[in-house]
Parts: sequence; structure tokens; C-alpha cells
Amino acid sequence: MTQTSGNSLISGRPALVDPFGRQISYIRVSVTDRCDFRCVYCMSEDMTFLPKRDLLTFEELDRLCSAFVNRGTRKIRISGGEPLVRRDIMSLFRSLSRHLTTGALEELTLTTNGSQLERYAQQLADCGVRRINVSLDTLMEDRFKTITRWGDLKQVLAGIDAAQKAGLQIKINAVALKDFNEDEFVPLIRWAHGRGMDLTFIEVMPMGEVDGQRVDQYLPLSQVKAQLLDTFHLDDIDYATGGPARYVRVRETQGRLGFITPLTHNFCEGCNRVRITCTGTLYMCLGQDDAADLRAPLRASSTDDLLLAEMERAIARKPKGHDFVIDRTTQAPAVMRHMSVTGG
Repeated sequence: MTQTSGNSLISGRPALVDPFGRQISYIRVSVTDRCDFRCVYCMSEDMTFLPKRDLLTFEELDRLCSAFVNRGTRKIRISGGEPLVRRDIMSLFRSLSRHLTTGALEELTLTTNGSQLERYAQQLADCGVRRINVSLDTLMEDRFKTITRWGDLKQVLAGIDAAQKAGLQIKINAVALKDFNEDEFVPLIRWAHGRGMDLTFIEVMPMGEVDGQRVDQYLPLSQVKAQLLDTFHLDDIDYATGGPARYVRVRETQGRLGFITPLTHNFCEGCNRVRITCTGTLYMCLGQDDAADLRAPLRASSTDDLLLAEMERAIARKPKGHDFVIDRTTQAPAVMRHMSVTGG
């Protein structure tokens, strides 16, 4: 018996449902906290990363993801850090792709900075990946170097070319940064839509210590949307990908434009997601510190009984929403862990 709605059974087991009736059908899994960029809103330039021995093996990651699939997960997003910098990462995609073949999983995807896409795009497509997110905040080389510290824009653009050649659908994610890329919002829309790619703008999130103050980076997307209305007509549409973005269609380009607004208009009421770190820590909410250790039960038994029991206990305390705040009086991040640890 296989059903996917409400409190239905998934492969004979009940779906995971939180205290607010939201079925957990989407997991975001970090496979590494390492990245080949050092984006200024994401991490400090001098980062200390986890010892490799602390990371879950690919076999453990596969087993963990499969346990969620057996309890109703229909979408898995692989993230990091930068997931494609982890050695032999394609072995995990190849293994997880079996759930696409059986129909147990609807989508296997990833979020990437694009630096390794030229190498891996075709292999991802061969594993059944159909859509990917690429983080790209500017199309100007000098700005790209400033914001990523270590990145090469030409390398990322070559990766996007390779991904499109491989048949992958691409959504560009751009963080809106005050006094930095505001003048590029219109060009970014025209560039992305001109290449048949969706574009989503994202507000800065107060996660982890960075150099400088996020209040100096923060630009409310309500202001961005108002600015765009001077150039475009934005028509509301009924479109969703399972993530937090709210979409409009830009009448002049006929492309889709998303807004992810964790601060000005949070997306918690329909949250169907949890995040798993590369060490097996389950975070039920992006903006809360409560977490569950899934590595211990994973390694304690060759069966999944202990793991499933801990998953159920964790989902039973998933909160209604986060408490993100960015202002002059709130100097500390909402949570101390970096997004690269939590998983995109």
C-alpha cells in the first residue's frame, strides 16, 4: 500500500506528521560543511571545518535518507557547504537514484554554487536529477570575487552552460544585499529568464557568526518587490516546488520569479521540511536550536528500529516556526551554527 497524503501509510508505515498536522515530505541533507567559496553572508573567511571522521559515510547517508523515504519523504535535496566538493559524491546520487526508479521518491536534487557543475552536470542528469538550484548573487566579476572571496564567475557560468546542455532545469538563487547588488536585480531577471531559468531572491538569514553585521547586509524583499514594480508587472501565480518560495510571473519576460522571505513574511505555516547535517544531526526548524542525534541510533543497530523511533520523537517536537530577527539591537545570530553546517 503506497499513499502520500495526510496520515496515510507509506510502504506500510505511517507518514511522519508534526504536531501541527504538517507531513514531512521533504528533507535537505548536508553532505559536507566544506565549501570552495567563503561568501560574506554565509561564513567567515577563516573557517574551522569538521574533521572528516565526524561525517556520515555515504552508506550511512543513504540509509538515513532511505529511512525518511520509507516514512513519506518524496523530495531529497543534497546540499552543503558545497556538496560537489565532497570526494566521490556521485556514488551517493547513484545509490539514492534507485528510489526514483521505484517511484518511492519524486525528486532528487541539489543546491550548488556552480563551481563543479561543468564536471558533474551530465552525471547528475544520468542519476535522474532533473532540477538544480545554483546560488549566484551577481553577474559582475569584481563583485563576485568580493562576495565569494575565492570564487571564479567564469567557472560558475561554464557550469551553468554544462548543466543546461545536460538538460537540467536551473533555478538561480540570489541573496538580496543592501548597497551591493540592488542595481542588478532587473539585469539578473532578464538574464535568467532569457536563458529559460527561474530566479529566486532570498533575504539574508541570521545564522552563524560572520565578519561584519548582517543588519548592514539585510534588504527586505518587500522593498525589492516595490523596486521591481517600476520596471515589471508581477502577476501572482499558483506555483510551488515544495520549498519556501512564493512565486510570481514577470509579464514582460514570461519567467517565474520567487521570493524567500524568512524575516518579512515567514514561510513557516506550510513547512514540510527538516534538515540533516553531515554528522547526522536532525534540525526540525532552520531557525531553532532544538535537534536530534540520528547518528547514534544509526550506528547502534543494523536495523532501523532505533533510528525510526528517534525520528518519530524528533518530528513530534517540530516547532510551529522560527524566531529570526535582524536589527540593531539584536547583535547575535538567531542560531550560532552556519548555514553551511545546517544544509542549504
